[in-house]
Amino acid sequence: MPSDYDDGDSINPLTMRGRDWPCLRQFCVFMENRVGRLHELLRQLERFDLRVVALSIVDTNDFAVARVMVDDPDRVREILNLTNFTAIENDILGVELPDEADPYGSIFRTLVAAEINISYTYPLLFRQSRRGAIAIYVDNIDQARQVLEERGHRILTEADLQSDDFF
Repeated sequence: MPSDYDDGDSINPLTMRGRDWPCLRQFCVFMENRVGRLHELLRQLERFDLRVVALSIVDTNDFAVARVMVDDPDRVREILNLTNFTAIENDILGVELPDEADPYGSIFRTLVAAEINISYTYPLLFRQSRRGAIAIYVDNIDQARQVLEERGHRILTEADLQSDDFF
């Protein structure tokens, strides 16, 4: 049986999610596709001084999924558990846009060259040193992070979302 100890003297440096790399938390909130439901969700988050740093909506005639990222994922988890919203959370990569003529292409070419599928992406309300960022959901988040970092792309952490330039 594997142990959390290397030689009995030190503990393996794993995060509470069991991963030793930076990622962001995305909340996928399922709701009826009716007038005012999205406003209800955002009102709940803003009521507790949470800053929404990303929002993407996928909808059909009957229901919608709001992908939401905030500056304090632990608090939003508590709020969603106490409200009548059904949500799941998952890991997603935040990547700072490089200062190049084709910043999206640079990131996407890196992932395509490594044969990593991009399921979806959306912008983050993040700006640091005049650079924006995007959230990317991929089929292999560990490999994507590694190849992006090897190619010089900066991966964002939750701490970055709390210390951006608030443009």
